[in-house]
Amino acid sequence: MKNSLGLLGVSLCLALSVQAEERSFVSPDGKIKVVVTDEQGTPDYTVSYNNEVFILQSPLGLKTNIGDFTEGMTLKAANSEVKQISEAYELATIKQRKVNYVANEAVCTFEKDGKVIYDIIFRVSNRDVAFKYRMYPQRETRSCIVQEEVTAFQLPEGTTTFLCPQVKPMGGFARTYPSYETPYSVDEPTGKNGWGEGYTFPCLFKNNEKGWILISETGVSSAYCASRLMGHEKGLYTIGYPQEGENNGNGTNTAGIPLPGETPWRTLTMGETLAPIMETTVSFDLVKPLYEPSQKYEYGRGSWSWIIGMDGSTVYDVQKKYIDFSAAMGYQSVLVDALWDTQIGRDKIKELAEYGAKKGVALYLWYNSNGYWNDAPQGPRGIMSNTIARRKEMKWMQSIGIRGIKVDFFGGDKQVTMQLYEDILADANDYDLLCIFHGCTLPRGWERMYPNYASSEAVLASENLHFSQGSCDNEAYNATIHPFVRNTVGSMDFGGSALNKYYNGKNEPRGSKRRTSDVFALATAVMFQSPVQHFALAPNNLTDAPAWAIDFMKEVPTLWDEVRYIDGYPGKYIIMARRTGDKWYVVGVNAQKEPLKLKIKLPMFAAGETIQYYSDDKDLNGSVKPLKMNKKQEVTLTIPCNGGIVLK
Repeated sequence: MKNSLGLLGVSLCLALSVQAEERSFVSPDGKIKVVVTDEQGTPDYTVSYNNEVFILQSPLGLKTNIGDFTEGMTLKAANSEVKQISEAYELATIKQRKVNYVANEAVCTFEKDGKVIYDIIFRVSNRDVAFKYRMYPQRETRSCIVQEEVTAFQLPEGTTTFLCPQVKPMGGFARTYPSYETPYSVDEPTGKNGWGEGYTFPCLFKNNEKGWILISETGVSSAYCASRLMGHEKGLYTIGYPQEGENNGNGTNTAGIPLPGETPWRTLTMGETLAPIMETTVSFDLVKPLYEPSQKYEYGRGSWSWIIGMDGSTVYDVQKKYIDFSAAMGYQSVLVDALWDTQIGRDKIKELAEYGAKKGVALYLWYNSNGYWNDAPQGPRGIMSNTIARRKEMKWMQSIGIRGIKVDFFGGDKQVTMQLYEDILADANDYDLLCIFHGCTLPRGWERMYPNYASSEAVLASENLHFSQGSCDNEAYNATIHPFVRNTVGSMDFGGSALNKYYNGKNEPRGSKRRTSDVFALATAVMFQSPVQHFALAPNNLTDAPAWAIDFMKEVPTLWDEVRYIDGYPGKYIIMARRTGDKWYVVGVNAQKEPLKLKIKLPMFAAGETIQYYSDDKDLNGSVKPLKMNKKQEVTLTIPCNGGIVLK
């Protein structure tokens, strides 16, 4: 009898296995393979690269207020052929101006009780896997709340992590958290959950010695909330929606969608090296512009006083000096930071705008985003949160020639906050204004979605170098992480490249001291990508910084045609290249205690070509000299700790 029951159990298991529907599809080059199944009524998927598993069998599905669509689901037999997506587009504000996106698309349709519930749309390119849910009306129900997305990423045993922990809401300065401004940990094992609240996107993982995986999302607009990644035991990570306490507790932490309706794209980028991670354009490949630009926007370089002089520098005379400084540098703008409304006033801002216009220098103005979600006292307050006041203010800015705004202190990742970002952007476009965000969320495809979007902070940025000697001590360490993680998915307004030795207006021995070299500052001006760069330079640098450093900063581009990974490891060192037109910049920095010695091949420079080589000696004294490329197009580099190199 026992043997009979045992055989019956085996037969049932085999029957279930046979009944499970399965679909598989590959990237155009065949290296990435995705398998989707409905085994035991649960939607799941696996991803392999070069026949190595990168994502183990992981669940898919949505829980909503009109039903649980994670169990009892059936994958329909292939309802459509895998089709090739091919799109060429041009976008000046991202890491690669001209993009030719090619991917295979498969639509996996899931039913429950004989009714079609949702499609899971997969796109697989040669370096990326992306998927999103398209949910359908259920009888007379044409709207729903998505309470939970059970999408998960089961990483192989032995995977290590390079992650930025999320913080609890309504903490930090004036209860302005979360703002994506926490330090990364590198080479950590899986099985943790940050500080208990998961991790901010993007999230980088190393799959043992088999390769790298970057997990993120794109296409987040007012139509959905933004998400984070929640860590669990044994290498399992799941999608996490915003925390209830964000936005001072106001607004739902779930997502409301009409039916039919879609979620944002979940993205995975993978490769044997970090090259696909650094070079991916998946954040932009999957989205479309939501409106037309009102004009041809002008980007470029600028200066700002606040990073060196803080709040006390936001006064008329100092801002006038910074306009003169930007003009002397050939820069296009000055960012007038917080408190200009009370310390300068609108009439005097108009005077500054007119003065700057005569010198070819436009102004960006800082604003507090706040309504009910933070206690930050800095003004202007209560304008960007109110449609009527915001549009009236933007009309005034347009009338005096303001180029853009920097809006700070957002309240979190809820759908209501995504609506605020979108409202600010759309209104600003009506009045010919570019937008930079600080104290904010990660941009998720926004460069392409919103034509007047310029950049976001969403990183432990340069202000912390002023506030903390510890941040200065770790500047090189952090710099070697951002090009592999944060800056891979969107423009990063870091505001760095200081040439002051000390973070104060007189550049005298007090306060935070910079540990990195001048060549390091030049390298990060290229490494950190943003179409608008307000560098942490000061007027005194015209006389107290090396002439070769100032000359470089006068001409460094902010718009790039191409990016290329050369070598590096997050938290240790980085060597990378960017191209504008026919001019290449190869840059690197070293965060390790011992000098970094490398021989690298640079095929972008022709044999026999003479290039400019910026480097540091062991004491971080920088210099520039000509270097003739040898026949093998190889260069031997030595970079001391906290130092850098630039070849152009």
